[in-house]
Amino acid sequence: MGKRRKGRELALMILYELEFRSGETERVLKEFWQDHPALPEVQAFADSLVRGTLEHGAEIDRLIVVNAAHWSLARIALVERNILRLAAYELLHRHDIPEKVAINEAIELAKLYGSQESGAFVNGILDQIRLHLQPHQQAPA
Repeated sequence: MGKRRKGRELALMILYELEFRSGETERVLKEFWQDHPALPEVQAFADSLVRGTLEHGAEIDRLIVVNAAHWSLARIALVERNILRLAAYELLHRHDIPEKVAINEAIELAKLYGSQESGAFVNGILDQIRLHLQPHQQAPA
């Protein structure tokens, strides 16, 4: 498994735990890394994903809701919700990560940790988000 894929997987685990321990980010991160040691570059990548996803949480959640037709955020299972948040953060703010990579990695996480339909569900919403963002990300020539 590649370092970035491992970092995404660990970031997902941390985001999931933070669903139950909101407001305890620093404590959760410290305890998580004590229990799940990782290579420094994997930990740094995962930390950056977690912190970025949390920092832009309101913006990301609005984007998910707008692009998840007939789904409120509360109706989306916790695993899929956090996969969507993580990937949406990458699409919005990590321009060093190609869109297709962010989406494909999210689909793989969904297949691994979600239900049988999770991969298709995550793909559908992220593709809509990608399309929604395209006009906003194109800079004038």
